[in-house]
Amino acid sequence: MHDDLIARAKAWLAEDPDTETRDELAELIDAEDVAELSARFSGTLQFGTAGLRGGLGAGPMRMNRAVVIRAAAGLAAYLNAKGHQNGLVVIGYDARHKSADFAQDTAAVMTGAGLRAAVLPRPLPTPVLAYAIRHLGAVAGVEVTASHNPPRDNGYKVYFGGGSQIVPPADAEIAAEIDAIHSLNDVPRPDTGWETLDDSVLDAYLARTDAVLAPGSPRTARTVYTALHGVGKNVLLAAFARAGFPPPALVTEQADPDPDFPTVAFPNPEEPGAMDLAFAKARETNPDLIIANDPDADRCAVAVADTTGWRMLRGDEVGALLATHLVARGAHGTFAESIVSSSLLGRIAEKAGLPYEETLTGFKWIARVEGLRYGYEEALGYCVDPDGVRDKDGITAALLITELASTLKEEGRTLLDLLDDIAVEHGLHATDQLSVRVEDLSLIADAMRRLREQPPTRLAGLPITRAEDLTEGTDRLPPTDGLRYTLDGARVIVRPSGTEPKLKCYLEVVVPVATHADLPAAHAKATDLLARIKRDLSTAAGI
Repeated sequence: MHDDLIARAKAWLAEDPDTETRDELAELIDAEDVAELSARFSGTLQFGTAGLRGGLGAGPMRMNRAVVIRAAAGLAAYLNAKGHQNGLVVIGYDARHKSADFAQDTAAVMTGAGLRAAVLPRPLPTPVLAYAIRHLGAVAGVEVTASHNPPRDNGYKVYFGGGSQIVPPADAEIAAEIDAIHSLNDVPRPDTGWETLDDSVLDAYLARTDAVLAPGSPRTARTVYTALHGVGKNVLLAAFARAGFPPPALVTEQADPDPDFPTVAFPNPEEPGAMDLAFAKARETNPDLIIANDPDADRCAVAVADTTGWRMLRGDEVGALLATHLVARGAHGTFAESIVSSSLLGRIAEKAGLPYEETLTGFKWIARVEGLRYGYEEALGYCVDPDGVRDKDGITAALLITELASTLKEEGRTLLDLLDDIAVEHGLHATDQLSVRVEDLSLIADAMRRLREQPPTRLAGLPITRAEDLTEGTDRLPPTDGLRYTLDGARVIVRPSGTEPKLKCYLEVVVPVATHADLPAAHAKATDLLARIKRDLSTAAGI
C-alpha cells in the first residue's frame, strides 16, 4: 500500500504543471508522509452539479492546475460530443488564490480542443459571467470561484448556453469524460489562441442593470456597502452611480479583493462576525440600510436598524420584500424558490394571481423554471432579472432592495414596517436554521440514517402530520438527499450541504396575525417554537 501510494504520487508529480504544487508534493514524498499523501490520493475531487470545490493543494483530492486541466478537458470533450465543435466558451474568475491561473488553463484547453474561448478581462462578479454567456451566445461558461468558502478553497462552476448552471445528467456525463483522461500529456494546451475580452461585456451588463428599476422611482436611500474582500465593489458602485443612488459609504477594510480575507473567519455575510465592520460603519454614518455581497458578488445581504441596533435580515425576509415590491410594480411571470426557502413566497404569488413553482435547492433548478420572473433562495440568492442573468445576482438585487427602501423612505417608512404589513396580510412566517459544520463527513451520513431509521413523531410538542424522504422524489420534485417534515403550523427540511461539510436543517413556523397590535406576541410565540423545534430536532438527529 505504502509503495503504491508513493508510486501514484510520483506519477502525479511528473505531470503536474505547477511549480508550487510540485514542490509541495515533492516534500510530502521525500518525508514519506503517508497520512497526508493518503488524504491527497484517496480518490479524486468529484465533479457534480456544483462543479468542483475544495481546498487548494497538490494531488487529485485538492484544487490545483492538474485537476482543473482535467476538468476543462472533460468539459471540452463533452461539448464536442454534443455537437458544439467550434462553439464559444466564456470564462470568468474571482480574486482567490490561483483563480487567474485556472481560468487561463481552461482557455488553453478549450482552444486546444477546437472550441473558441474568451476570458473576462479581470476578476469580476459571477453574475457578469452568467450574463456574458447569454449576451455572447456561448455554448458554455466556466466561473472559477469558491464563492463564500474559506480562503484556502477554490472552485470551478460550469454553465450551459442558456446561462444557468448544469444539472443532472450532464454532471455525470462530464465526470465520465474527465475520468477517461489518462494523462495530462494527452491534453493539448496551446500558449495562445483565445480572446481576452475588453470592458464591452461589463458595460452591456451594467446597461442592463438599469432595467431592474422602475423609471422615475425614488433613488434616495443611503447605504453602507461591504464587498467582504471580494470582487463586487467596482461593479456595484458603477451600477449605483448609473441608477442615481447616493454613493454607498464603503467598509474600507473589506472594500478591495484580498484572497486571504483577513478581517473575517468565513467570508460569508451569514457567518457570525462577518458583518461587524459594516455595523460599525453604519453606527458612524446612520444609513437607511447596509448592503453586503459575498466574495463573488452573486449573493446580497441586507441589514437594517431596529430598536436594539443593526440586524441582518434573513434571506427569506429579503425574498419576501423583493417579491412584494415586484408585485406592487405590476410584475408578471412565475415566482419561484427552492424547497428550503419560506413558504411565504407561495402565498404572496397566490394572492397576486401569479404562477408559483418550488424547486430543489440551488439556482441551477430555479433558473430552469419556465416563464421565470423572480426567483430566490434563503441563502441570500436573488434572481431579479432572469432575461439578463439566469442565476443569482447580488448586484441587481442590491439595486432593487435599495429602490424599495427609497420608495418606503419617501413615505416615512422602513423595510421593517413593510415586513410587519406582510406578516399581518399573510401570517408571520418565521424561519431559522440549524447548521452543523463537521470535520468528519460520516457524521452527516450518520445523522441522516438515524432520522430515517428512527423518525421523530413530534417536534416542540407538535405532531408531525407528514414525513417525506425526498430521495424517492415527489410528484413535483426529482429525487434529492433530504427529509421534509410537515407539522401543524410548521415545516422542517434536513439535508446535507451541496458545497460545504455541513448538515443543514431549515425550520419554518407560521403564526396567524390578526392586527399589527398582535405582532409582538406572534414574534414571541414564533421564537419560542423555533427554539424548541431546533432542540428536539438536534436530539433526534444526534447532533
